[in-house]
Amino acid sequence: MLPWQANCIVSCMTDRKEALIKLNALLKGARICMLTSKDMRGNLHSRPMALQEVETDGDLWFFTARHCHKVDEIKGDNRVNVAVVDGTTYISISGAATTVDDKKKAQDLWNPLYKAWFPKGLEDPELILLKISIDQAEYWDSPGGMVTTLIGYVESLVTGKQANVGEHETVKL
Repeated sequence: MLPWQANCIVSCMTDRKEALIKLNALLKGARICMLTSKDMRGNLHSRPMALQEVETDGDLWFFTARHCHKVDEIKGDNRVNVAVVDGTTYISISGAATTVDDKKKAQDLWNPLYKAWFPKGLEDPELILLKISIDQAEYWDSPGGMVTTLIGYVESLVTGKQANVGEHETVKL
């Protein structure tokens, strides 16, 4: 059992702006995510992806290849999940994926290290963007890390009440 499963308050933020500010703050340091889509047989398929940008409106941006399994899967069913682990923060994001062929946006997000995947750089005909428009996000956050967790456990043992060691929210956008 994870620390926050013992006692967490689950609520749904109703203010979209507040929800997006919180989500953006939690995603600020995230770099690698697991993107899950559904294959043609209905099986879930996950793969690591490098998060390029989180926009203030709740869109996530990734680079991908034009002709790959994930693009085929998204054409069949564009509902996806993005799982993020960043330190003591865990985020599950569900949304709709679309491919975007936008050279200007790709240039804004480009890093020369990406030539390992796209050898021709920004001129690589396989290079396109994957945009995830967030519908809902759920997060578990323990800002104090292990110290907060230990204090919560000790407090629980002393008081006989369930440990409260982090924050758990569901955000609908």
